[in-house]
Amino acid sequence: MKYLFMFIDTIFSFIALFILTRLLGKTQISQLTAFDFIAAVVLGELVGNALFDKNVGVTEIGFIIILWGGLLYLVELIAQKKKRSRYILEGKPALVIHKGNIIYEVLKKNKLDIDELNQLLRLKDVFSVKEVEYAVFETNGELSVLKKSPFQPTTKSDLNIKPSPVYLPTTLISDGEIIEDNLKEAKLTRKWLDGELKVQGFEDVEEVLYAEYTEGETLVVHPYTNKTEREID
Repeated sequence: MKYLFMFIDTIFSFIALFILTRLLGKTQISQLTAFDFIAAVVLGELVGNALFDKNVGVTEIGFIIILWGGLLYLVELIAQKKKRSRYILEGKPALVIHKGNIIYEVLKKNKLDIDELNQLLRLKDVFSVKEVEYAVFETNGELSVLKKSPFQPTTKSDLNIKPSPVYLPTTLISDGEIIEDNLKEAKLTRKWLDGELKVQGFEDVEEVLYAEYTEGETLVVHPYTNKTEREID
């Protein structure tokens, strides 16, 4: 009888956690942020303790899963509505290499040393820092690399073309809100941004989901859309 109850509790926990995961999103293990990782560990610990506690049954396990899942859903909802809260929960991407130069202060702030930086670069098939124009340490612990022009695939040096400058794209609008710091850093004005949006048929910033600017190129704008998301097989 004891094993029957354990069997029922385990099957119930498996199904409940599967449903909870589907409801909360499709984040892959390799893409977990620090908050996602902690949330997953705590949830596993709560369910694990409940499974091996003789005084705990299906009702108690269900309550724990629903309560913890509700808290996670609430946090995700706040993160979607309040952009600034994302920085607290997930952190911010950090520019560790800028125009070919390693920024020591940023490495130190993110608890990275040179050996770890080189390891992350090698995972991107980069074996020398001299190949890198920009490198961004992402919130999930991965490194995004933009190589210098001569070292990019199908390099201009192979074609005997003079290397052109490489510019890092800047996010100017995210979730219908202007990122003022990025706008100032790019030495752009709100008047310029409004004008660019009007040229592309947008009267209000709130119509824009995402806007990205790269020096010397046209502003890239992605509007909100109500089209149904296509499933990927």
